[in-house]
Order: sequence, then structure tokens, then C-alpha cells
Amino acid sequence: MSLESIAALAPAWGSAEPRRRGRALVAIADALDDAAGELVPQAQAETGLAEGRLCGELRRTTVQLRLFAEVAAAGAFLDVRLDPADPDFVLGPRPDLRRYLVPLGPVLNFAASNFPFAFSVAGGDTASALAAGCPVLVKAHPGHPKLSDMTADIMRGALVASGMPADVLGLIHGQDEGVEALRDDRIAAASFTGSLQAGQILARIAAERPRPIPFYGELGSLNPVVITEAAAAERASQIAAGYAASVTGSAGQLCTKPGLLFVPGSFDPREAFAGIGSQPLLHPGIVGGYSRRRTEVLGTPGVRVLLEGTLDDGGAAPTLVETDLANLARHRDTLLAEAFGPLSIVVRYDPSEGLAEDLEVLVEGSLAAGVHIGQDEDSPWLRDVVEVLRERTGRLLFNGWPTGVAVTPAMQHGGPFPATTNPTTTSVGTAAIARFLRPVTYQDCPPALLPEPLRDDNPWGVPQTLSAAGLSARWGEAVG
Repeated sequence: MSLESIAALAPAWGSAEPRRRGRALVAIADALDDAAGELVPQAQAETGLAEGRLCGELRRTTVQLRLFAEVAAAGAFLDVRLDPADPDFVLGPRPDLRRYLVPLGPVLNFAASNFPFAFSVAGGDTASALAAGCPVLVKAHPGHPKLSDMTADIMRGALVASGMPADVLGLIHGQDEGVEALRDDRIAAASFTGSLQAGQILARIAAERPRPIPFYGELGSLNPVVITEAAAAERASQIAAGYAASVTGSAGQLCTKPGLLFVPGSFDPREAFAGIGSQPLLHPGIVGGYSRRRTEVLGTPGVRVLLEGTLDDGGAAPTLVETDLANLARHRDTLLAEAFGPLSIVVRYDPSEGLAEDLEVLVEGSLAAGVHIGQDEDSPWLRDVVEVLRERTGRLLFNGWPTGVAVTPAMQHGGPFPATTNPTTTSVGTAAIARFLRPVTYQDCPPALLPEPLRDDNPWGVPQTLSAAGLSARWGEAVG
């Protein structure tokens, strides 16, 4: 499972027929489902997450693998474009041009702590990279090392059973080992889910290499949600209940947890938090980080405690505070940072004043943002708010909560910095495969040397877009 063996397999894995890679991903998904009885208890033991949550997450992981198996087998991700030679091209004779996407090469995936299946060894970064034709080296998260080993062993066994080499997937442990791999010239791209501080350090290493590489980091997100006056008047208790569930789900250890709730007037969500007790946090590092952030927030001038919550040996009950727009702006350095745990800030605004201008100044890039509106509500005020949030997020929800990320082709899980290092990509949904591909054009290539997707007989049967000769003289006519 050395990087040397993974890199050696890159050409063969990348040139394999996409359907073969798809079948291998299905085999991995089947093997993980079959091993649920071993994997889930191990995940419970190492993370403290509930059995139901982990069963659902493992199911999400195997569905995700099957989704990328479909993407690989269909071949549309190759984006094949054929421009045959055209002696009558309006700008002068056009050569024969054939373009498609090829895999970047070995990918390094830094696994996350809070999703020991879906953003870990077998998670979406691994699935999309393998589907693209890139071998993967996973740097295991120290929060679940035994589970990582078990998962990798199952995946490698499934690869062999499907007729593919086991070493297209490797696993390493240790912070130093991960950094060393990131600096290795054989690594062609890296993905990361974790803290802002760690992600920025790794992104800098990737950028400062002699041969810089793409680094796709998911770093930190506040996921602001706005409640309009009309929505609060119609269904305040329902909104409060959804808010409480979203803030406290998985003990608030979700990158899409709503960290800022902008509310009008006297909206008070406290009753919805009644009876929600302490839940375990993932590991001591998260306990320490959450403790520091909670202390900073509670000690900020102008912040009023709605629910003080608790923080004990490895567990936390929800903490809820409130402030106003002016104080949020005054103490933005303290308050506008992610608290990874069950803490959220309620921000009161005056519905008679323009909220969009404040959001434009206060809200940074987030993975998700939301607006709760009244039935048939529409106004310039609302449209301004929606426009500001759209500019600062990758997913904009209406009358919903940002936790719960659907694994489906149209999903966008990414956003402007500091949510991610690259706002044009996603780590969930079928578009995630694009991170690990690059375009290549063959010009006037002899047919015998063309790769299968670019051949006229199209032996792989992948979609091809043809720009036939003679069309250039009529470009623009249909538009006019």
C-alpha cells in the first residue's frame, strides 16, 4: 500500500474502461453493506456516535459509491468533443481536434472526524476520485483509526474480487505521514475536510510545492439562516423546533450546522431546546476546541445567554446566545467563527430596516444558507436578502435547514472561502468528479493512436459531442 505502488498503478487505472471502474465501486459498496455488523459497532466505539446515525451514514456511503459507479459507467464525465478537420472553417482551415478529460493521477484524501464513513476512507472524495480514474491514498483520521483500517481492508478485498488491483487504494496514519505525502511529487491532487487552521496550512503546502497541485479543502462554515417576520408570525414554534434539531443533531458536529440565526422582533426558540441534554463529542481535540470557542462567545460583551448549556467529560448540552446586528459587527472577530459543537448565535434585527446591507458586511462564505419565508411572501426586501445570501453560499435553502445533505446529482456542497478553498467545486453530488480531471486535446492524431473515447467507432460507447465541418459559417444565425 505504498505511494510507490499506488503511483505505479495510476496509468492502468486511469485508462481502464469506465464500466470496469464502475463495477469495482459497486463491489466495494456491496462489501461494505455486508460488513455493516462489524463496521458500525467499531465506529460507535471510536466516535461515540449513535448506532442509528452510523447505520444511516454507512447507507449514505454505499449509495454514494453506487452513484459514482453509474457516473463512471455512463462516461459522460469524459466530456468528449470532436471537431473534425474543416477546410472551409471561417478563420482558416481547421485541423482535426478531439478533446476529453483525463484523470489527474494519485489523489491524497485527508479523512474527516465527524463522518467516519461518508467523509472518510470510503467517502465521497474517495468514490469520486476512483470513478475519475485516480488511485487514492487516504490519510486516516486519528479519531477512528481501527475503523479506517477495517474499511480499507474491506475495500481492497472488494477491488481484488472485482478483478481490479487492491493497491489503487492505500491508507496511511499520522500527521507527519500525511504532510510528507502531500509534498510528494507523485500526488496530483488533495482533498480535505477539517478545521480552518489545518486546512490553510495544508493548502499552503500544496500551493508551495515545486509542482503545485489542486487542493480541495472544506474548512469552516457558519451557515446563516434568516427568519422573516411573516414566517415567524405563521409558524414560530415549527421553525424553532427545526432550528433546535439542526443545531443539536450529532451534537452540533456538522459542517452545515446553522451557526447564525437572524430573527425578527420577539422570536424566541428556547422552548424548542427543552429536554435536549448532553451528547458526546467525537474526541478530546474537538472537546478542547469547542470549549475555547464557547468560552470566547459567552465572554463577549453585549452577548446575552439564552441557554448556557453544559460541557463535561467529553459531552456537551446546547448553548444558545443572542445579540444584535450592531454588536455582531462590533465583535465580529470573536463571534463570526465556527463553533464546532452544539452552539448557535441568535441575531435580532429590525424588520423595518434593510437587513441585506448588514448581511453583506457580516456574512462570509458558507456551505449553506437559508431563508424561512411566509406563504407567497415576496418583496424587494426579501429579494435583496436572497441575493446577498446567494453570493455567499453554495446551497441556498428555503423553509428548510442546512443539515442533511442529499447525495444526488444536483447537490452543491461547497462555497466561497472560508467554507472551501475552491468555490467552483463540490464534494457531494456527481459534479465532485470534475475535481480530479483535466482536459487534453489530440490534434491531427492518427486514428490508431487515439484513445478509445476519441475514436470514431467509439468502442466504449461514451457520449460524444460533434461539431461538424461547415457549421462555422452559420454560427450566430439561430441566436439572431
